[in-house]
Amino acid sequence: QVQLVESGGGLVQAGGSLRLSCAASGRTFSSGAMGWFRQAPGKEREFVAAISRVGTITRYADSVKGRFAISRDSAVNTLYLQMNSLTPEDTAVYYCAAGAPTLSSSPTLFGYWGQGTQVTVST
Repeated sequence: QVQLVESGGGLVQAGGSLRLSCAASGRTFSSGAMGWFRQAPGKEREFVAAISRVGTITRYADSVKGRFAISRDSAVNTLYLQMNSLTPEDTAVYYCAAGAPTLSSSPTLFGYWGQGTQVTVST
C-alpha cells in the first residue's frame, strides 16, 4: 500500500503561482509512475500531468502545458506540481496519484490516490 497526502493548495489571484506537494509513504517502491489530476465542480476528473517512475519523462494536458511543471524527489518520496500563470479555469480539487505501471494520462492505471487539495483562483 502507498499512502499519499497532498498539500499546498489555497486561494490565489489570477496570474499567481502555487506549488503542490504530495508526500508518499508506505511501500513507496510501488509508487511507479505518478501524476496529478483535478476535478472542478460538476465536471469529471481530468488529467493534469504525469511523470515516469525515475522522473525522466513527463506528460502534460494541453491546457497546462508551458504553465505547470511536475517533478518528483525520490529521496524524500515527494511529488510536486509547480503551477504558474494560474487562471480561474484552473480552480479545482487537485489529486495526487501513484502506482501506474507506465507513464499514463488515464486515471484507471493509477492504483493509489490522495484525498485532494483545493486550488481556487480568483479574478
